[in-house]
Amino acid sequence: MSTLIAVVIIVAFGAIVMSFATRKKSGKGGRQKSRAQILKESTRKLAQDPHNADALMALGDLYYNERAWDKAYPIYETQMGIAPAHRETDIFKASLRQGICAVKLDKIQEAFKGLSAAVQINPNDFEVNYYLGIAFYKNNEFEKAVPRFKKVVLVKPEATGISSPLGLSLYKAKHYKESLPYLKRALDENPENKEALFAMADSMNESGYGDKAMKVFMHLRPDPEFGAKACLAAGIFHLKAGEADKAIQDFEIGLKHQNATPEIAIETRYRLALAYFAQKVIGKGIGYLQEIQQINPQYKDVPQLLARYSELNQNKNLQTYLMASSSDFVSLCRRIVMKYYQRAVTKIVDISVKPENVEILVSIEFVRSEETHIFRFYRTTGAVSDLYIREFHGRISEAKADKGICISAGLYSEEGRRYAEGRPIDLVDKNGLVKILKKIDS
Repeated sequence: MSTLIAVVIIVAFGAIVMSFATRKKSGKGGRQKSRAQILKESTRKLAQDPHNADALMALGDLYYNERAWDKAYPIYETQMGIAPAHRETDIFKASLRQGICAVKLDKIQEAFKGLSAAVQINPNDFEVNYYLGIAFYKNNEFEKAVPRFKKVVLVKPEATGISSPLGLSLYKAKHYKESLPYLKRALDENPENKEALFAMADSMNESGYGDKAMKVFMHLRPDPEFGAKACLAAGIFHLKAGEADKAIQDFEIGLKHQNATPEIAIETRYRLALAYFAQKVIGKGIGYLQEIQQINPQYKDVPQLLARYSELNQNKNLQTYLMASSSDFVSLCRRIVMKYYQRAVTKIVDISVKPENVEILVSIEFVRSEETHIFRFYRTTGAVSDLYIREFHGRISEAKADKGICISAGLYSEEGRRYAEGRPIDLVDKNGLVKILKKIDS
């Protein structure tokens, strides 16, 4: 019994000794220092020595753990500055945390200072690579962000929250196919990630999976944040597919989003104007171009489009010549031929419709002679080169015609005009065509 009592006494004494030792390590009274104590002691030490490494370290830890980034940032800036003279300073920790605080405060250029120093010390650290990737991403340096996020995945494959910034960096760097698996994983982690959803749809569209992308764009059209971009993307897809009516609907819904960025809003108006022109609703298209001109007078080719379509809007025959169906165009060409010679009897002998032009062979009875002429019509508004004029001359010779009249809605190259000189070819450019068209209904 006495032995048992002795053992109990020894154990109790040991516990008292251990408790005392622990109290000595923890500080006075065995308690960790309170926030107020840390602030008081650190402030006192820094008042005596602004570079007191222990005080800076304690204050930095306090603010960093409280996520008071604005207060922690200058402390770690100071620590980085004094590190060469104060070897007790943990330069890696100070550099890393200075960079992290700067990222949190959107001081991106300042963040590179700390993070670049930290990555030199420990290139495989998870936090260093992650926040350096975030800094590059926020600085729109997506190609540089990608390898940092990939390094993060290698360092800690089980980590979550990496797929989204990596996928978005790849998407914004235009590595569309490569971004898809990461964006899908990001959506598996967070189905409400609308930015990743839009990026995935756009990447699918750019990778040739337009039909799948369209389902997502249509789903996102009402979204207050990404709806305007989704409407624009859907409209462009429909416009390229020749479905101008659907494109118009997409663009008009897009313009209803009040929080669309100025860039998206102006591009949507531009595309909507093109869609209305494709539908031959020229007046509405001109209206949207005029809205754009008030915002940005030199946006893309708006001045040229306005000049062109304003002229078309005032000249229905020119509108038909450039924009009508093939049958309406041929019908207009016939009327031009019949009106071309005012004091002669014109008889159409043959009409040949080709993808690049329309040819009409006619017999002309003048007062004292009868001739065969060939009219060739081009709808292009560009320059007709000498190759086409040479080929037309060959066609005139082959048909044994007396003359050829080439009519274009554009211009002729200098080489083409020189070739026609001295040959039985009349070249009628856009200005000449407009004069002819004005006489058609007179």
